[in-house]
Amino acid sequence: MHPAPYFRVEDRETLLAELRREPFVTVAAAPEGRPIVAHAPVVIRDLPEGLALDFHVARRNRMAPFFAAGFPAVMASLGPHAYVSADWYENPAEPSTWNYILVEAEGLVAPLEEIDLIALLDDLSAQEEAPLAPKPAWVRERMPPERFEMLLRGIVGGRLWVERLEGTFKLSQNKSEADRASVIAALGDHPLARRMS
Repeated sequence: MHPAPYFRVEDRETLLAELRREPFVTVAAAPEGRPIVAHAPVVIRDLPEGLALDFHVARRNRMAPFFAAGFPAVMASLGPHAYVSADWYENPAEPSTWNYILVEAEGLVAPLEEIDLIALLDDLSAQEEAPLAPKPAWVRERMPPERFEMLLRGIVGGRLWVERLEGTFKLSQNKSEADRASVIAALGDHPLARRMS
């Protein structure tokens, strides 16, 4: 997380909305003292016990053996990002930088039971198929059951119980209005320019 307070975002709904836009995360952990990184899509769960992020990895993933015992982890979702040239600023003393949107969640990962893993897969498909409408949504029932069972044996599911959720939305908030407008114009149709607007 960027240390400057004007880039920090702590509003839960803003962060969850961003996580819904960018649900593919990097999962970082060090269950035996050595860093391990995995990448996975998440489904947000607002459960009576708290906020959770469900995900799965291949059973052959280096992180998979640690799911059974659980472990602390950090998830990072990187949204749109872009290099910002110093040439775009009015002040020639300003350095070039990088603007970005990032959401971090930290907590303990617990294993998912098979019934919850299946629910995760169904919910993940529904979550990602919805924006493809009017295409009919793909559903698991289109797959032969034996094929699904075989694939299910090849993955493990985890639930990160969120203890910390925060974000950095570094969008030139520390620059003048003229500099911000210049950066937006220079970025053109880049997704970050739309977010800066």
